[in-house]
Amino acid sequence: MRVSREQFQENRRRILEAAGRLFREKGFSAVTVAEVMEAAGLTHGGFYGHFTSKEDLAAQALAQALAPAPREPGAAPDLAGFVAAYLSAAHRDRPGGGCALAALGGEAARQPAPVRRAFTDGLEARLARMQEALPEGDRAAALAAVASLVGALVLARAVDDPALSDEILAATRGALAPTRP
Repeated sequence: MRVSREQFQENRRRILEAAGRLFREKGFSAVTVAEVMEAAGLTHGGFYGHFTSKEDLAAQALAQALAPAPREPGAAPDLAGFVAAYLSAAHRDRPGGGCALAALGGEAARQPAPVRRAFTDGLEARLARMQEALPEGDRAAALAAVASLVGALVLARAVDDPALSDEILAATRGALAPTRP
């Protein structure tokens, strides 16, 4: 049975959304195509109508997860608000809906070229946004800020001591405070 173009696009959106969430929660290797399709509410058989391989799915889901959120035209970036939200316990505790750079960075280094390309493109987009938000618009400062944010989140998620995890987030928020406009 053929589906309409609109339904095809909706199914694809659901697959990418489910894959992005599952990959961020469990990592690329721990997620199966069948699991993604089930999470999307679809049958496994429809997968290859949308993607050529799991690698193709991973690259596209990562690209979507790393796409910058739309911003109001003319709206000034809220760096302080972004840092506070990014380095919050809520963000730390929900990797499936959080930053793919922090959730998948370690694993992305061992992925095939299309996944690494999607990661690189997503990082570049985040760097551009950070550069716009910094008063001096300096790329080196943007790189340092993004690396600090992502690294802090990775460490805060990795440790088994809740107090240390909170301390990591708070210390990094404090260290980045001088870069706020």
